[in-house]
Amino acid sequence: MPRLLSLDALRGVAVVLMMEQHLGVWLWHVSDPTRSGVAQAPFYMALNALGGLAAPTFITLAGAGTSLLVASRPAGVDAVLVRRGLLLMGFGYLLNWLTPSWFSWGSWFVLHLMGLAIATAPLWRRLPSAVLLALELVIFAITVAAQHMLRTPSLLTNDFMRDLGRPGGALRIALVEGQFPVLPWLGVFLAGMVVGRWLVADRPERVGQLCRGCLAVGFTLMVVGLAASELPALAVLREAPWWRVVSVRTSFYPAGPGIVLLLQAGVLLMLSVALHIERSKQAGPGDQRGVLVCLGRASLTLLLVHVVLFREISRPLGAWQAFSWPVSLAIITGWIFLCVVLTRAWQRSGYRFGAEWLLRRLGG
Repeated sequence: MPRLLSLDALRGVAVVLMMEQHLGVWLWHVSDPTRSGVAQAPFYMALNALGGLAAPTFITLAGAGTSLLVASRPAGVDAVLVRRGLLLMGFGYLLNWLTPSWFSWGSWFVLHLMGLAIATAPLWRRLPSAVLLALELVIFAITVAAQHMLRTPSLLTNDFMRDLGRPGGALRIALVEGQFPVLPWLGVFLAGMVVGRWLVADRPERVGQLCRGCLAVGFTLMVVGLAASELPALAVLREAPWWRVVSVRTSFYPAGPGIVLLLQAGVLLMLSVALHIERSKQAGPGDQRGVLVCLGRASLTLLLVHVVLFREISRPLGAWQAFSWPVSLAIITGWIFLCVVLTRAWQRSGYRFGAEWLLRRLGG
């Protein structure tokens, strides 16, 4: 099937959301630490909160892209998946090494999760779609059990998520207590694989159906969680481990079933809109140079560069959390504009020597 520019464009949306969220925190100097960020800069904080959709979008699209790759390469695809997955994990560990202010060598970020999921996709791709969707629910249940067994705090700090001193060390972080651990985020990747199969079968309406299902279950869990905090009859749900099932918090460190399902619904809604736009426009070759498409095709490179530049190099330059929120917003806008200009120019050479280019060249 022809390349779906809507997926590239959605990846471009994700990279914009990711960069504006990260830079929003890394640039802004909060003048009054006794007041909440929302009280001081409501628009700025609302914009920053949208960045929560970035990683779930990347993970979902990684799953969909895996199914599209399988459909386009019937022979030898398993070896390609393993190589690409391991290379993506390698980029993750490279990022760990390049940003010691954020990560330890055993930290587990979104690149590690997607890399492991793709490397193990030769197993997942052989399972029926219904089984993959059921596995997501099973993974949610295992997530709750694992967090309960390990007594994972209800709010994880960066220091906690990079700490290798607890029993289990790096394996514990990768499975349960990292930024994007296998539990529960592998389930989102598996659902993405199912979405990719629907796109291959030209059944985009099923994406909307899954979106509504995720929204219904996630919203129900949120309502039950709110009711449990007020109604004595539901007091048992405030106890462990049940509160991990029904509690829906805006932070997903650690992530529970409710917030993951709501984020997944948001991603699927964006994907449905993107697919509708592409179909209505009957996208042709000229759309290859669209702003979001160019950003999306360089998303891995942009992820690596912006983290190192604004998280690590900003510190010796005195730019770490050094600006007011209006100045920070201006810097964010300027940086995204620069990324647009550079990626559109880079597109002419096929993004040669970028991280995506290396992934294709070395991974097959």
